[in-house]
Amino acid sequence: MNSRITKILDSVRDGRISVERALEELKHLPYEDISFAKIDHHRHLRQGIPEVIFAEGKTLEQVVDISRSMYKKNRRFLITRASKKIYNSLKIKGAVFHPASGMISVGGEKGEKGNILVLTAGTSDIPVAEEAAVTASFLGNSVKTVYDVGVAGLHRLMDSAGHMKEARVIIVVAGMEGALPSVVGGMTDKPIIAVPTSTGYGTSFSGLTALFAMLNSCVPGIAVMNINNGFGAGCLAHKINKINIKKTS
Repeated sequence: MNSRITKILDSVRDGRISVERALEELKHLPYEDISFAKIDHHRHLRQGIPEVIFAEGKTLEQVVDISRSMYKKNRRFLITRASKKIYNSLKIKGAVFHPASGMISVGGEKGEKGNILVLTAGTSDIPVAEEAAVTASFLGNSVKTVYDVGVAGLHRLMDSAGHMKEARVIIVVAGMEGALPSVVGGMTDKPIIAVPTSTGYGTSFSGLTALFAMLNSCVPGIAVMNINNGFGAGCLAHKINKINIKKTS
């Protein structure tokens, strides 16, 4: 891979290819193969979001080895569904454990741009909301969180009207009957990303009720993530926010 990079850089230096063409070439260079994982160090060039480590289902040693490889190349990484045990085993300077979401971050984009608002219906939805907030913040966005403003007490949501007005993107996290995204959608013209959670009693069916409610919202234009997928919501909010920033800059 190093010889391929050298050839591309030599071509730029000699004027045989443009910088833009070189960047396109670099986007598709091979991954790093460490036997049990193939680490895509150039994903950020292609997708605008770096590869993220999903810890659930991996051994402690696998997560640590992948993390150290990514840190060596890029000086940053983000781990989801992690534990304090993984954090303690990393021994990497600058690593931060986020207990509410079970995430570990190092580095991340510098600066905070735009305004992403994260709302939850209840306190039990906070872990998923924090996954979204930490992800969006790691990617370089300014994030505001407002928790426990569900439909059982709409006066609490009304107090957040100012935050909704300032936001460029709104992530709404809710379990139970999943009604909050529709309510918020009726109050704002901002893009809304709804995230159903598995919070609820028996007929919530581990988040299916909230998922179906959000998919069947009468408010048009709401994007719906998978159950408990705060990470996906944070990524989508980042992409939308990035577009808005380009338009206003």
